Amino acid sequence: MPGEFAFIDWLRARTSASARVLVGPGDDTAVIAPGSRSQLVTVDMLMDGTDFHLAEVGPRAAGRKAMAVNLSDIAAMAGIPTAAVASVALPSGHGRRLAEQLYLGLRDVADAFGVAIVGGDTNSWNHPLAISVTVLGEATERGPVLRRGAKPGDWLFVTGPLGGSIRGKHLTVTPRVHEALRLHEAAELHAMIDISDGLAADLAHILEESRCGAVLDAKAIPISADAAELSLTSGKTPLQHALGDGEDFELLFAVSSADGERVLRDQPVPGITLSKVGECIDFGLWLETDGVRTKLDPVGWVHPL
Repeated sequence: MPGEFAFIDWLRARTSASARVLVGPGDDTAVIAPGSRSQLVTVDMLMDGTDFHLAEVGPRAAGRKAMAVNLSDIAAMAGIPTAAVASVALPSGHGRRLAEQLYLGLRDVADAFGVAIVGGDTNSWNHPLAISVTVLGEATERGPVLRRGAKPGDWLFVTGPLGGSIRGKHLTVTPRVHEALRLHEAAELHAMIDISDGLAADLAHILEESRCGAVLDAKAIPISADAAELSLTSGKTPLQHALGDGEDFELLFAVSSADGERVLRDQPVPGITLSKVGECIDFGLWLETDGVRTKLDPVGWVHPL
């Protein structure tokens, strides 16, 4: 891309020093000092027209989201993010300003969590913007929280209201990294996932890995004001939006009933309300409304292939 090396110089001038980063942007690879715990790696690609509409939101918001969704995956493991690399395919003709604003959006979120952007790649093509971010992290002393540890009798919680993210939250979300670490200290987390595809769909992922079932309490699911507003014109109920919209990037986690009672009573994470939304059972996925259980389909976002 014309001006690529000048852009790299611009990036390097704005890259903060980090004790973990021995060599940052400018060489063929970055060099990062290894940690003493298990390493975490996640990657997500976002595309104009699918994950955002660049003409409507602007490149800085697109960059912000690209970093935030990856940090949300680290949060789902109760991990500590450390570094990131980003690769972008810029639409031809948009040039340097678009690249700069994307980078500043990435930095908006990365800086908030002490994550060093240590490298990447920039190219151009005759197609809409695509941006791929890879985030590195490390587990805490308690180890990463997986999807596969939920058990019948466990209580299920979410970290915030759900649904209607298309009205703006999907672009402005703050990943629950700090909240996950507080939860990891306060309770033994049997399983956890970030809600990216939708509550029903992501719960189904936990159940598949854990080989158990679950029942959700319809009246206990926290529903966002955006979901209620969206329901006025969408033809769906607020609950349907909460179950299936996705991109809430709240955390869904399972704990023992004893830990669940303490979490519900003590609310150990400042600034948010932890809501018990259901329990794990032997098999199936169910929604309970006024004492009546009905089968719940794992509705949510599915990437077409």
